[in-house]
Amino acid sequence: MPSNTVPTPLPRRSGQRPVWYRRFPPTREGWYFLTATLLIGLAALNAGLNPLFLIWGAMLSLILMSGVLSELCIRDIEVRRHLPPVIHAGTPYLMGIAFHNKKKRLPSFSVEVEDLLEGSPIEKRCYFLKVPAGRAQETAYRTTARRRGRYHLSGFRVSTRFPFGLIQKSRDIASPCDVLVYPALVPVPASLLKGLPTPHGRGSTHWRSRRGDFFGLREFRQGDDPRDIHWRTSARRGAPFVREMEDDEGKEATLVLDNGAVAEGPGAHEQAFENAVSLAASVARTLLGRGYRVGLVTRDAEIRPDGGPGQATRIMRLLATIGRVGADSPRLDSATAHARIRITPGKPPVVERAFELARTPA
Repeated sequence: MPSNTVPTPLPRRSGQRPVWYRRFPPTREGWYFLTATLLIGLAALNAGLNPLFLIWGAMLSLILMSGVLSELCIRDIEVRRHLPPVIHAGTPYLMGIAFHNKKKRLPSFSVEVEDLLEGSPIEKRCYFLKVPAGRAQETAYRTTARRRGRYHLSGFRVSTRFPFGLIQKSRDIASPCDVLVYPALVPVPASLLKGLPTPHGRGSTHWRSRRGDFFGLREFRQGDDPRDIHWRTSARRGAPFVREMEDDEGKEATLVLDNGAVAEGPGAHEQAFENAVSLAASVARTLLGRGYRVGLVTRDAEIRPDGGPGQATRIMRLLATIGRVGADSPRLDSATAHARIRITPGKPPVVERAFELARTPA
């Protein structure tokens, strides 16, 4: 299933009301220049020579110009993020950064923008050589989330060394945003997919799918794949209509993830649990891409079987934030399903064929 069909939840924005924190430490070259300026100033005061005073005055002017021009570069600006559609742990992604120079006359030169993760800058940054007055530019940095879950990006750090590289003046601007990172994707064993039941014949149950014979048209609903839109009918009726396909009977599977079991071995249970979550996400993504109706059951949550991009989003959101529960929590099983895949941390996955699955105690 193409990753761009699973939308990432929109970030939480509180309106970009800037909260600035100014920093202007000298660079390494700046410390050398400041030391030289101090020595020449002492020599001028001690010797009383006019040439030394002229040199000292010129060096002080350069320091003053560095402070003023660098301040103008990072004043009256706006920075925004453009999130990728999907973020999986362990998979590189591009984070878009838009820089808008809101000054009416003065451009901004040599500006670096860093994202702040919970107040601390990340290792990647974006560089803007020149942004004219009233213009905006956009670029992106490439990074990788090491773990699944919810990340809080607190703002940006905007800095510049313009014009002489003597000081690095920077400001922190508050721009809170929550990013949800889905579990890492792993290869799905071929033997696991072969264990699923093979459909026979046609059934009377119809659902959204890109496979099977044409069944009919209906109005577009949220979560439908835009590639299924029938454009001629939509233009004729003035509203979007999508194709419905008659899928194969039996293409339904429920993932049963045991988030209360503990793998044997010291320190191994956490990694085993993360591996189980990644396997569940990968199996769900693969089956949805093959036209299956997929559900997910854990000890404390249940998602009914369904298909389409909306179902993929629901499953990925749950797996992104799922945690371990007590071993005494009741285990949930799907009420009805053509097949279920039981995933237990520290154990190989098992495919079970059943049509009446009841809730059983842990």
